[in-house]
Amino acid sequence: MKLLSTLFLLFLTMTAFAQIKVNHIAVHVSELERSMEFYQKVLALKEIEEPFKDGLHAWYDIGGGAALHLIEAPNWPKEISKTNHLCFSIPDMAAFVQNMKARNYPFESWAGVKGEITNRVDGIKQIYIQDPDGYWIEINDDF
Repeated sequence: MKLLSTLFLLFLTMTAFAQIKVNHIAVHVSELERSMEFYQKVLALKEIEEPFKDGLHAWYDIGGGAALHLIEAPNWPKEISKTNHLCFSIPDMAAFVQNMKARNYPFESWAGVKGEITNRVDGIKQIYIQDPDGYWIEINDDF
């Protein structure tokens, strides 16, 4: 009987979370306007309704019903690891890289080689860039 109860609770838990989805990702930024310019101009994200209206927040549509939420606040993290990163998928890596080069915007491979594209073992191409606060962003063609 205990096994059946445990299995039933496990089933209820799994069912409750079967509908989970990403709502938004929050990123702590030091200067909102500078970060907004980056996410709008470099990544071409579309700004969406900002509910707080306090000049410290910005929201962007990142697809699939999810949003990127920028929050300006003091004491943003100083040590930022490439392992902790946002990732955006695009349909045309060559066009994106060309845009980065036209803007003189630095990018690198996972290994840190400047101006190089990583070709993952699964065939996905990826590069890494940093936003104005140094957060790492992976751009890949797994669109």
